[in-house]
Amino acid sequence: MPDDLVSQPTEALFREDSALTECAARIRALDDIGLRLDRTVFYPQGGGQAGDAGELLLADGTRIAIADTRKGEAPDEIVHVPAEGRAEVLGRLRPGDEVIARIDWNRRHRHMRFHTATHLLCALVPHPVNGCSITATYARLDFHMTEPLDKEAIGAGLTRLVAAAHAVRQRWISEAELDADPSLVRSMSVQPPRGSGRVRLLEIEGVDLQPCGGTHVANTAEVGNVVVRKIEKKSAQTRRVVLEFAA
Repeated sequence: MPDDLVSQPTEALFREDSALTECAARIRALDDIGLRLDRTVFYPQGGGQAGDAGELLLADGTRIAIADTRKGEAPDEIVHVPAEGRAEVLGRLRPGDEVIARIDWNRRHRHMRFHTATHLLCALVPHPVNGCSITATYARLDFHMTEPLDKEAIGAGLTRLVAAAHAVRQRWISEAELDADPSLVRSMSVQPPRGSGRVRLLEIEGVDLQPCGGTHVANTAEVGNVVVRKIEKKSAQTRRVVLEFAA
């Protein structure tokens, strides 16, 4: 196998197309933790968003279930963590082998809908964020603030922004451009990654603009019927808002 396949970072296809569900790839490396591919559609846990699950389809038709996706130790390294009980299959794999990487789309799409909903929430609650969690069953944001929040008003605001069908798009700016406008960064707990020279921005047209490396829907209407499950006072300076999808 060429040395450049071993040393190159994983090409993260989801950063340009969140709706891409599968891709052809080659195994770059594998160990007891999981598999590294040369390119992938799997999003690794980070920025509050859970990692993707799915499967790798081998040339002989064998399917390897992927239970989770994590960031590796090296920059831009993505580790696909197989489900338990696949040791005999993994033992047959070698760097350079070709696979089809396919995500669990239903799980990913719920992540996308919730993640975009949290950006809508940021537009409704203009305070810094000091905590975030995005899963397939709920999403939460922790806001650094002292005043109480109105659950009904926030719920109505989310409904309005979803129904308005705002376009959602991503674009890149330089790190220097971000430094020139630090107000773009809303999160106190997760800072945009540095070192590549550029930063990915997520824009909800006319509503919100901030750095984000996560996956999102293409239009707020795609978020669907999201509601505020509860609002909690977590500390003297933290208010937590928990979202879920209506049944």
